[in-house]
Amino acid sequence: MAQFIPVSTFDLVIFGGTGDLAQRKLLPALFHRDKDGQFTDDSRIVAASRGEMTNEQFVQLVRDALDTYLPADELDDAVWERFSARLRYQTLDITTPEGWQELARRLKKTGDERTRVFYLATMPSLFGESARQISENGLIDAHTRIVLEKPVGSDRESAREINDAVGQYFAESQIYRIDHYLGKETVQNLSALRFANALLEPLWNRTHIDHVQITVAEHIGTGNRAQFYNHTGALRDMVQNHMLQLLCLVAMEPPLSMSHDDVRNEKIKVLKALRPITADTAKRSTARGQYAAGAIGGEAVDGYADELGEKSEIETFVAIRADIDNWRWNGTPFYLRTGKRLPTKASEIVIQFRQVTHSIFPGQAGELQPNRLIIRLQPNEGMMLTMVTKEPGPGGFQLRSLPLNLSFNDTYQVRYPDAYERLLMEVLRGNPALFMHRAEVDAAWAWIDGIIDAWSEAKITPQAYAAGTWGPTGAIVLLDRDDRAWFEHDDDD
Repeated sequence: MAQFIPVSTFDLVIFGGTGDLAQRKLLPALFHRDKDGQFTDDSRIVAASRGEMTNEQFVQLVRDALDTYLPADELDDAVWERFSARLRYQTLDITTPEGWQELARRLKKTGDERTRVFYLATMPSLFGESARQISENGLIDAHTRIVLEKPVGSDRESAREINDAVGQYFAESQIYRIDHYLGKETVQNLSALRFANALLEPLWNRTHIDHVQITVAEHIGTGNRAQFYNHTGALRDMVQNHMLQLLCLVAMEPPLSMSHDDVRNEKIKVLKALRPITADTAKRSTARGQYAAGAIGGEAVDGYADELGEKSEIETFVAIRADIDNWRWNGTPFYLRTGKRLPTKASEIVIQFRQVTHSIFPGQAGELQPNRLIIRLQPNEGMMLTMVTKEPGPGGFQLRSLPLNLSFNDTYQVRYPDAYERLLMEVLRGNPALFMHRAEVDAAWAWIDGIIDAWSEAKITPQAYAAGTWGPTGAIVLLDRDDRAWFEHDDDD
């Protein structure tokens, strides 16, 4: 069993500590890290929220959340007793002075130099005010960090306003902008795959790779987030952060080291090299869709407009051809695709290598299939490389493409930590490598804003697609005009 090193004694304050994110992700993640012995005995977790609640009521809320979101065999009474003793609740409205003095008194009374982390699981519009109140109540010192949950803004201008407001009180080195995809095990493995294997890095360029596909598919709809989603859409919700981060990790040049500064610098270069999408190119480079009624898993489901209760022109699906104008990737497109109410939940990166330059095999041997590297982020994390082999037997020379399959679950046979477990620990350790610098956020929004403006100018509205399908016909045409096709996820792969 792996031995985990405890982090320094800390106070972690979660604003929005009774909300959905805290209950589903943050508190279960912290319970697991406590279970593995990574917290000192006097470390504390404080939930701050507007509702009136006693400590005892909050502890029961957390227990109910763990019972709901964790398997029964992952709960342990001894760990729960230790974990629950850390929990505190503070009634506090971020926008008013009441409650801040009590929180400050509670955090200061220890008198030690413990790490102090403020996690803002709130609306982005409250980020600046939170930072101001934290500062004015004397809670910022050299050991203080602030975590900003996505999204940071809804466009480049609002993102800059938020970053300026928080940056007025916190140094950039103290600000941790969360993108939970960067905490996923398979995403972490991208660096090892590229830079620890002499077999792959020489081939990782336009000469040998035909194109790259990045898919983040969800089978669920917007549900109770329909109103929020109507002001966001798939482009802002998924592409601006998750998918562009994946693109950067696949496309970046080898950094000088794995230090956060070196990695960030290479990612920013990729974002700045993205070819702008304009009104003249948007129809050929993008596809925009919105799910209509259909079926998921054999059950009928409503369309987005039905869930929202009104017609809408927001997209629940987007596909993009992204071109990177640099020496490594010029001429090799990156196809991005994400949407809701698709046939399955799957996140994967497909590296499609070029066809061999000449076949020496007889025609009856079958068509040569180019090699393909599939990196599965979820579910069934792992990697699969297709290779062409000869089928055994005396029946003539027959070629077949077969996978070399690395399943992380089968190989390592360990529980895979949730992405938030890793990211929370990196904040507590003071390691910003897995978090976005404000320059990354700015460059990503600059490209996304260009697409939004292009859609508006070219009057590109979402095309309907039936729930349970792989999006609108425009997504198929996007690759078809390049004589390519989407790799469709197969649960049996």
